[in-house]
Amino acid sequence: MMKKFLLIASCLFTGLVQAQNHALNLKQLDKVNDAQKTLVVLNNAEAALPVITLDNLNIASVHLGFPNRTVFDSLANKYWKITAFNAGNINTVAAFNNLHDELKLYNLVMITLSERTGFGEPVMDFIKDLERITRVVVVMSGTGKNLKYLDGIKSPVVWYPGDTPEGASLAAQVIFGGAPVNNKLTENFSTVFFKGSGTGIAKTRLGYALPEAVGVNADRFKKIDSIVAAGIATHSAPAVVVLVAKDGQVIFNKAYGKHTYNGKQATQLTDIFDMASVTKVTATTPSIMHLYEQRLLGLDSPISRYVARLRTIPDKRDVTIREALLHEAGFTPYIKFYEKLKPSDLSTDSSAAYPTKVADHYYLRANYFNEVMWPVTLASSGNTRGKYVYSDISMYMMKEVFETISHQKLNEYVLNNLYLPLGMQATGYLPRNRFNRNRIVPTTENDNWMRNMLVQGYVNDPGAAMAGGVEGHAGLFANANDLAIYYQMLLNKGTYGGTQYFDSTTVKLFTSRQSKTSWRGLGFDRAQKTSATDKRSDLAFGHSGYTGTYVWVDPAYNLVYICLTNRVYPDDGKTYGPAKVNIRPMVLDAIYDAITAGGKR
Repeated sequence: MMKKFLLIASCLFTGLVQAQNHALNLKQLDKVNDAQKTLVVLNNAEAALPVITLDNLNIASVHLGFPNRTVFDSLANKYWKITAFNAGNINTVAAFNNLHDELKLYNLVMITLSERTGFGEPVMDFIKDLERITRVVVVMSGTGKNLKYLDGIKSPVVWYPGDTPEGASLAAQVIFGGAPVNNKLTENFSTVFFKGSGTGIAKTRLGYALPEAVGVNADRFKKIDSIVAAGIATHSAPAVVVLVAKDGQVIFNKAYGKHTYNGKQATQLTDIFDMASVTKVTATTPSIMHLYEQRLLGLDSPISRYVARLRTIPDKRDVTIREALLHEAGFTPYIKFYEKLKPSDLSTDSSAAYPTKVADHYYLRANYFNEVMWPVTLASSGNTRGKYVYSDISMYMMKEVFETISHQKLNEYVLNNLYLPLGMQATGYLPRNRFNRNRIVPTTENDNWMRNMLVQGYVNDPGAAMAGGVEGHAGLFANANDLAIYYQMLLNKGTYGGTQYFDSTTVKLFTSRQSKTSWRGLGFDRAQKTSATDKRSDLAFGHSGYTGTYVWVDPAYNLVYICLTNRVYPDDGKTYGPAKVNIRPMVLDAIYDAITAGGKR
């Protein structure tokens, strides 16, 4: 049996994206540029590359004597989950037959070859056999003289000279549209692969590069390390992940600290965090945007058109969707639903009477949302309509509006129509249903409302937890790379990976200032400048989350910034120690300083 391993890589290709040494990076960049100039895509007349649709793929990466397989797979895993088979240098028909059968469930097989591969009839017959039953992409490194062995291959071939990690990382990115290439063979290698052969590949997804590739001095990112270190030392957050993308390239991505202050589990780039209010703009708002584009709702329509019980409530029956998205609806900011709980409402065992899981071994009684929470919500009063008052209730309402119009559950819709098609592998509601709990960063151990236990993989917000983990204002979980994909799509004005998710006019409408009362967009927060030194542009938009999450997009700088922390650990701020460090905005300021300084020291 072949040695098989599932790669969900926590490192980026040979650490290049995390490198913070300007002088070394400049030398490294020369190698990257050399790879960019020499990699050629062949046999791609039918435009099989770059891969467009991801969510229907089960991908295998088969390495036959390929020295840079870890680099290749680490990059490929940024785009979609890859199962790797390190087949070494097998060369018998029996061994290839075994490998063939192990690949039965994969509908895309990437086969990597190099000068160390034992080229011969068994290898070629194996590739041709796979071509007859599944989709194949061949990656070959080394001298072009071996291209002649692939004359009978119909699948796309990605070839680059030399067995370099830079070539391997670029090959993976090219396959998924993370890097452009438009090179041709400069000499004849066979009757099929001759001088002038080669097709261009467009960049359609995020790439992964050194800061210097986009004119940023990596040394300036060292300030991020200092800010985060101070934050961890003052117990401002135990776990932190920072990602910076500029010009469509992820140029910084680093994990800091541990899941808990006294724990042993180090933070990983792939760790999943509770998004809190980032849910508003990553789940609920895009769902409303889709309905708006389909002309299934009007922004100035009353919410009561879809939530019928509002029609008999004088201060709510005329409130519009636009007002809710701008937080000008007059809804009360926040309701402490947990104050209504009675001991009989909770159980340590699951049953038909107690089906709603709010934590490990902690269940809420059936129909609690409909019988208690929703009536309390409808009865709440705000008396601030027309003024900006940030309110979670607005997004409770937007969830009801979306589900009424679409006849779909919000969590199912965003997962199947947005996240998975985009290639967001770890994003969604109810993460414990999909992922091992150890991959999910805990929020609190004592949340000061009812769960005096470690909360890990269940939404921190009590209202969202009591509603079953799925709400419009909170409940979403994600990792940094996934969020970078989604917000790059918005930066791209609605397109990503060769697919259009939103019309550019819709993105502009929702993310630009739409209020005379505040600086807000529709759902999205925007820059409220407080000083002349604030470098954020008037085009910038994003959102923060109570648990310690932050997303920010600035089209003027072609910038995406993701900062994920669990700042509410361990007790939601009840224990006070040294002065806290406001990690999220301080890191953003450091990023603006770095990119505006360019490559200068």
